[in-house]
Amino acid sequence: MSQFSKDFQNDLQNLMRWRRDVRRFRKDVVDEALLVQCLDTFLLAPSVGLSEPWRIVRVESDSVRSAALENFKTANAGALAGYHGDKAKLYSGLKLTGMQEAPVQLAIYCAEDTDKGAGLGAATMPETRRYSVVGAITHFWLAARARGLGVGWVSILDPDQLSRTLNTPESWRLVAYLCVGWPEEDSRTPELETAGWESRRGALPVEVR
Repeated sequence: MSQFSKDFQNDLQNLMRWRRDVRRFRKDVVDEALLVQCLDTFLLAPSVGLSEPWRIVRVESDSVRSAALENFKTANAGALAGYHGDKAKLYSGLKLTGMQEAPVQLAIYCAEDTDKGAGLGAATMPETRRYSVVGAITHFWLAARARGLGVGWVSILDPDQLSRTLNTPESWRLVAYLCVGWPEEDSRTPELETAGWESRRGALPVEVR
């Protein structure tokens, strides 16, 4: 029997349902203690071989944020060029980043050369280190949502350029650029679905072999 009550299970399911990729933020300051509570969930996350390969860079200075935003704009223009017709028109109207408003911005990296874990599980599938970082990000995201904060994952970036801007070690690989702050509004529906870009599947595709 589960040690967690039915109410807890329902609340957890509801939390996952309300987790959104937020791109519209208020500019209100996020309390540092609250942010640390959310970041501390990285320490609870599983990782291959207990390697804990995540590395977090807080992007604070105006100059670095401006460079990151320009990085996005350049990458976004390139992405737009890959669409045509109605899809291009729809894409051009999407708000795909909260970088101009989000009070907290984090670049999350994977340290590919970490000695921690002694390579267990990563010798045959080294990408599992990055998967571990993604799992830790999910912990952080849900913790933030539970406290009313929103998180947005900016994937339209040149990762190598961003790493040069942030002057990170060569062995680090960018996994995510996260915008964090108070969302303008809460919604259970993904913004891309509302905009008509795509919709969720009605059923989970499972193959049996």
